[in-house]
Amino acid sequence: MNYYVYMLECADRTFYIGWTNNLAKRMHAHNVLKSGAHYTKIRRPVALTYVETYKTKREALQREYALKKFTRNEKLKLFNNKTSIKMY
Repeated sequence: MNYYVYMLECADRTFYIGWTNNLAKRMHAHNVLKSGAHYTKIRRPVALTYVETYKTKREALQREYALKKFTRNEKLKLFNNKTSIKMY
């Protein structure tokens, strides 16, 4: 099973970072369902801007934690560097 760390850009131009083991299902939740994260629910629509893939949940959680510490400019660099989608 793969685990994904992802970054979304919300309608208000803010970023949301999360992790999941089912990216399509999670994107649907963020954009459509009432059960999606509150942060994105009130900032729809959201667009997937960055994804990294990991083999273990632990690795994904560690990377999510690290990305959440990034400044907005550092997050923008990830977003703007289209070749930076990582596969581990």
